[in-house]
Amino acid sequence: MIARNEERDLAKCLDSVRGLAGEMIVVDTGSTDRTPQIAAEYGAEVLKFDFTFVDFSAARNCAIARAHGEWILMLDADESLAAGGAEAIEKLAAEGRKAGYFLERVNRSAEDARPFTDHVVRLFPNQPGIRYRGRVHETVDASILSEGGKLIQTAIRIDHCFRADPDARRRKNLWYIEILKEEIAAGPADDSRLDFLAAEYHQLEMFDEATAIAEQIARVRPNDARAHLFVGVYHLLYRPDFPRARTDFERALKLRPGYPEAESFLKLLAEKERG
Repeated sequence: MIARNEERDLAKCLDSVRGLAGEMIVVDTGSTDRTPQIAAEYGAEVLKFDFTFVDFSAARNCAIARAHGEWILMLDADESLAAGGAEAIEKLAAEGRKAGYFLERVNRSAEDARPFTDHVVRLFPNQPGIRYRGRVHETVDASILSEGGKLIQTAIRIDHCFRADPDARRRKNLWYIEILKEEIAAGPADDSRLDFLAAEYHQLEMFDEATAIAEQIARVRPNDARAHLFVGVYHLLYRPDFPRARTDFERALKLRPGYPEAESFLKLLAEKERG
């Protein structure tokens, strides 16, 4: 894992993988609290990482490069492996498949009791070609696929408890936007960065900017039904342009006949047009 000033959560995370991890590696990106000491008390190898140039992939890849085991389980310090997860991971590792595994992440805010769930690839083979990509919103999925691996869904759960300070969240969004813009300028061929940029703008309710990025995504992925659905939603709900929304949804349906989400949005569009 990578960590910085995580003394409040780190012990719970490391407790959740006791007995599973043959080794624990914590890459510290500049803690000023007891994070390194707590990690060391749990027997983790602690590596200091210069984070002057912000690159979360580089920090994660530093940890992977240090690992000796055949499999990598990547967690964040504010996450913990749910009960039963260790046994399921051991079983998957024993199968020895060349695959990355999606874990179900249940996200809870200390300020909001309503959880939401997403799925993230956190278990994968320790192989030289499998590394994280992206300075922010870093993912390992693409490198697994490029190495001939598969991505497989599991029911293994990790619990994520985060602190939702609105001001801190906004500062982080703006910080990430600037880094994503730098990434896009440096590597315009990687259009995956556009998805994250649109999401950052959306979280800030900067819908003009989010719509413009969604339109760009549809242009660079003309045969991607989801991209046309995505921009259609913006043209329908956030920056209304009903004729363009209809074109977007119809294009999505042409590319993916029977696409249920596109059909549903077309019905909603018809209702809005009728007033």
